[in-house]
Amino acid sequence: MFYLELFRVLEKERVRYLVVGGVAVNLHGAERMTMDIDLMVGLDPANLARFVKAARALGLKPAVLPVTLEQLCDAATVEGWIRDKHMLALQLRGPELHAPSVDILVKPVVPFDEAYGRRVPVLMEDVTISVIAPQDLIVLKSGTGRQIDEADIRALRRLEMLNSRKRDD
Repeated sequence: MFYLELFRVLEKERVRYLVVGGVAVNLHGAERMTMDIDLMVGLDPANLARFVKAARALGLKPAVLPVTLEQLCDAATVEGWIRDKHMLALQLRGPELHAPSVDILVKPVVPFDEAYGRRVPVLMEDVTISVIAPQDLIVLKSGTGRQIDEADIRALRRLEMLNSRKRDD
């Protein structure tokens, strides 16, 4: 399965990342259909270099040309994408025709290091997945104007309420 292989390679390369988006909603316990995986990665040069190595090992390439993986490591280039192209995420695709995309958030509204400190580790088979905490995911999804994000926020808040009731019992 692509997702598990992605997480194994990220773990092997010691990439600091967080699963966000629909897959994170699923991993927190809410049902949500999604065809891609959204990641926040630490944007420091060493972590980005490890991420690029992992992406290459998986055959991931930017879906939009002439962008290269290496450009993700250049802060000035990424700032230009954000400023000039209003880019929110860099979409990567694998070599298979129907491979899911991997979207890397280039300007998350939640600071990575803070969110990484609150991450929720999820063990799946033989790999530990770093998942964004529900409260940070709610912040990421707030104010986007997308109906799916509003539905995800409602689902995450319901889960928080249920978990809080279980703790109180």
